Amino acid sequence: MPPFVFPAPAKINLFLHILGRRLDGYHHLQTAFQFLDYGDTLRFVVRHDGQIKLYTDLDFPPEKNLIWRAAHCLQQHTKTTQGIDIYLEKQLPMESGLGGGSSNAATTLVVLNHLWQTHLAQDVLLALGKNLGADVPIFVQGQASWAEGIGEKLTTLAWPEDWYVVLIPPVRMSTAEIFAHPQLTRNTSPIKMADFLANAEETRNDFESLVRSIHPLVGQALDWLSQYSFAKARLTGSGSAVFARFTNQATAQQIFQQRPTIFGGFIAKGMNRSPLFFELDKMQA
Repeated sequence: MPPFVFPAPAKINLFLHILGRRLDGYHHLQTAFQFLDYGDTLRFVVRHDGQIKLYTDLDFPPEKNLIWRAAHCLQQHTKTTQGIDIYLEKQLPMESGLGGGSSNAATTLVVLNHLWQTHLAQDVLLALGKNLGADVPIFVQGQASWAEGIGEKLTTLAWPEDWYVVLIPPVRMSTAEIFAHPQLTRNTSPIKMADFLANAEETRNDFESLVRSIHPLVGQALDWLSQYSFAKARLTGSGSAVFARFTNQATAQQIFQQRPTIFGGFIAKGMNRSPLFFELDKMQA
């Protein structure tokens, strides 16, 4: 039987405010997520012996990967006797703020819920996803959203599905380390979703000034990209990737081709519904 092939799309944070730190070490956030039509690819082949096998080019044990952990979590929760072979084709750099690991975990949960016919409701999958990581629920929900709490309180958001140039400086940002940094601003005042929608340019990513100071190349990417976009370039997540919006693909492609050669990246279309769920629709049609 040929493998079932599904995307694990990237996300961007349209803004990210840090309101405070919780006693458990997590942070109170406000942010807005949109998906991109670009990301990793996962291939699934169902097994009937209960084994979970993950095939990747990553140099750490499969059991430490969020994909394997997601599959194991679902298997344990549902008591299914089925197993899975999972093949990861990696496109999204690790520690770039594009959500690759979280997206991989969510695609695994959502797809295996169908392939294993475990029939869990979305709210149960969301709870399982939250236990795997703060960004997993947005990928499980699959809709562009306003997010609060630690990122798990989601309200569906409509946002222009513009084109984005995404630049990836040759640096990596540890999310845990940047969240724990003593110079991180953690006292931004809360806003309402309507405020963001009315005037998005008044928001920011609270990680940006700190990340600029730690890795000047990120600042260079932001400054270069901001010259060309109708909206200021932004950091996504805790970085290192940065993005800017463009109204059409041709302009985005032209700007991307002019980028300084030190920066990797890609162009992609913003999507308010995750590409994962379009593929699921095809499977169920």
